[in-house]
Amino acid sequence: MPVAYVLINTEVGAEREVLERLREIPEVTEAHIVFGIYDVIVKVQVERQDQLGEVISSKIRRIERVRYTLTLLSVEGFAR
Repeated sequence: MPVAYVLINTEVGAEREVLERLREIPEVTEAHIVFGIYDVIVKVQVERQDQLGEVISSKIRRIERVRYTLTLLSVEGFAR
């Protein structure tokens, strides 16, 4: 299953609001508010590679108060 991590910058103070909206997206398997340059990190998991663009462009980036995103496409890994 293709996996991507999306780093999100929100408007100031909108982190929790964006986190709640991310809960509504079935392909988002994890989301966390973080400190640093980015405000939220999201794990997206889909059935097919071509679905990633749809989820990120049409669902995540269209959330009100999301300023911009950076997507990291996973090529190999493991989970415990």
